Amino acid sequence: MPYWRLSAYYLFYFGALGALVPFWGVYLQDHGFSAAAIGALMAILMGTKLVAPLLCGWLADHLSTRMPLVQGAALLTWVTFLGIFWAESLWSVAVVMLVFSFFWNAALPQMESVTFNHLGAAANRYARVRLWGSVGFVLVVGLLGWWVGVAGTQVIPGVVLVLFVAVGVSAWLVPDCPHPHHAQPAPVMRAVLMRPEIISFLLTCFLMQFGHGIYYAFYSIRLEAVGYQSATIGALWALGVVAEVLVFMRMHWLLERFGARWILLASLLLAVLRWNLIGLLATSLGVQVVAQLLHAATFGAFHAASIHLVHHYFPGAIQGRGQALYNSLSFGAGGGAGSLLGGQFWEPLGAAPTFALAALAAALGWLCTWVWVDRSRRF
Repeated sequence: MPYWRLSAYYLFYFGALGALVPFWGVYLQDHGFSAAAIGALMAILMGTKLVAPLLCGWLADHLSTRMPLVQGAALLTWVTFLGIFWAESLWSVAVVMLVFSFFWNAALPQMESVTFNHLGAAANRYARVRLWGSVGFVLVVGLLGWWVGVAGTQVIPGVVLVLFVAVGVSAWLVPDCPHPHHAQPAPVMRAVLMRPEIISFLLTCFLMQFGHGIYYAFYSIRLEAVGYQSATIGALWALGVVAEVLVFMRMHWLLERFGARWILLASLLLAVLRWNLIGLLATSLGVQVVAQLLHAATFGAFHAASIHLVHHYFPGAIQGRGQALYNSLSFGAGGGAGSLLGGQFWEPLGAAPTFALAALAAALGWLCTWVWVDRSRRF
């Protein structure tokens, strides 16, 4: 397995995410955009996940190749992102974000499939590769938080561009790896999607990422509004991802010991707590440290357990479409809806009701998981 080449891709991909997610909303705010406009623009970053991964997954499954699509998407991401240096109006920024995020979001599910194919029977070791994405996120968030505090938000687009180029270079170094051929025929995608546990699982992923959509779009703005400095905000983001890295390092043991179902249930319950801590007690640094440590559960453990289930629910020839569907409905539809509705709620209602909405979504996800998801604990 090309461990370091796969890890390099995740390092730079999520490093770019570390420049975009915590700081892009603040960058847009400094350029005069309202909360509603910021929510809509951030929803574009997540909303393109509705279409791009599904299209790329369909192509990958039918062409039986993945890395050429990942490499082409990486190239088109940084080329189209160049337009942000000339975009000024709401519509021009929206167009640039729509185009570059389409290609950016298309690639990751196929890279996930390639990673699992390289892992083979050791699928529960996925987190050992994915943790390098968290390392990249931490490094970028910490350094960029300091730099923004010194030089201002105008440095953010340049950092994102450099990281996008690095993603493209690392993608060209990863060899393709087709899914293993099985003697039995591939399952029919439509039949798989009719199973109640899979419908409930995908709905749960949507609901969890709905809350994260609010968090990604407005956490930095929330902290800035109550007086935190850029370096402190960056440090809090980094703390959350450090906690995520630590849980990734033990994820194979957690999956073997407890199974994906119980990990999902615990993560959703802790998400209810986390969103309320952010909404109600943002002025307390100690409380925010606790809230960010909970990122280990609400994102790290939840994502690793979810992608473990996806790998088993969508085997063989439907693997690419399964990974794409998970990304589209969770990070795309869920994250986009959370960002968009959060933007509509933020100014008229305030932070506490907005994050309470995120907590309600997590509670509904817990109910769906408890009633339907993987009750036999097969995975």
